[in-house]
Amino acid sequence: MYLIHVRLRAPGGSTSTADLAGIIGSFAEDRDRLEHVSVHRTLPGEVTVGFFSLVASLTEAEESAARVAGRAVSDHPDLAGFAVGSVGAALVPGPWWDLS
Repeated sequence: MYLIHVRLRAPGGSTSTADLAGIIGSFAEDRDRLEHVSVHRTLPGEVTVGFFSLVASLTEAEESAARVAGRAVSDHPDLAGFAVGSVGAALVPGPWWDLS
């Protein structure tokens, strides 16, 4: 499973769209093999969307997340004016990392 973060910029700084994870997830197709979507409000006017994907490679996971997010901001009226900022794999520390 891959975790891909997509940063979305909101128009006018408002990220209060209800059920943003559900809206974005509804744009996934079978080939996206999307397992779960999470949303974290980060900076004012920006949200980070986490795509948990079961595709075969990191490249496919990033392409899928970009495709789904792009369709959502282009086609859903509640996301009018939103823009995709960046798309990339999230690095999650493992037990082998010395974080002390």
